[in-house]
Amino acid sequence: MTKKSIREIAMAWREDKRPYVKQSTFAAYMLILENHLLPYFGENDALSEKAVQDFVLQKLNGGMSVKSVKDILIVLKMVMKFGVKHEWMNYSEWDIKYPTAETNKELEVLTVAHHKKILDYIRQNFTFRNLGIYISLSTGLRIGEVCALRWSDINVQRTIERIYIIEGEKKHTELVINTPKTKNSCREIPMSKELLALVKPLKKVVNADYYILTNEPSPTEPRTYRNYYKRLMEHLGIPKLKFHGLRHSFATRCIESNCDYKTVSVLLGHSNISTTLNLYVHPNMEQKKRCIAKMFKSLGK
Repeated sequence: MTKKSIREIAMAWREDKRPYVKQSTFAAYMLILENHLLPYFGENDALSEKAVQDFVLQKLNGGMSVKSVKDILIVLKMVMKFGVKHEWMNYSEWDIKYPTAETNKELEVLTVAHHKKILDYIRQNFTFRNLGIYISLSTGLRIGEVCALRWSDINVQRTIERIYIIEGEKKHTELVINTPKTKNSCREIPMSKELLALVKPLKKVVNADYYILTNEPSPTEPRTYRNYYKRLMEHLGIPKLKFHGLRHSFATRCIESNCDYKTVSVLLGHSNISTTLNLYVHPNMEQKKRCIAKMFKSLGK
């Protein structure tokens, strides 16, 4: 066996992986390598359980979420398997422990009053950029999907993101228009009557190939649009909420309106209904009592 360092193995894995994954996925892998794995493990030629456990605890103590750490370990495991396959290192089994004290953070969503306030304001103060926020609140689209919408779009076919590009020793970021992250993300979403009333008159006069947010041939990028959204929320006196919170708010309103979970899952473009259930379905005590009462009623008790 000719042993190599994790850095050497990672560089070979990088070139092997590049042709087989989406550009945005590859960029995410490279960021994980550059920012987390290589600074910590780069000079090692083995990945013992203790070394990986120490790395995990360091990241968690630094404020990183368990999910983010697990995503990093997925990349580390791919690099290790690649090294083992080429006989550059030995395989190590890890049984990583995570603190059990972590509680599920509640999703940040708009109150019904704030949800209505934003929709009402945009109807009375129409701009193309405001329309994007209205669309997200009415359909649950992600920010990249909204930025990539053209007037010709009936369904979500694209998404925009700024990604990290490595070409040899050169590194830079680049704005790319991609297909959404999963095939389930390509979906048809019906428009509400209110959204249709905003869009229908415009469809007759706009260029079908222009992007909705700019009404021009070139799009705006998510970072720029996110900043615009923050300023608008401050103007309206809405408490701080990430743009993704608009998507959470749409989904929460759907669940509160007793929409069936499968339909909500399809509208959101989730690949699995369990994602929707884990994120948005948290029955309170009153709902639990009603469920049990309903069950006993069906027994004739």
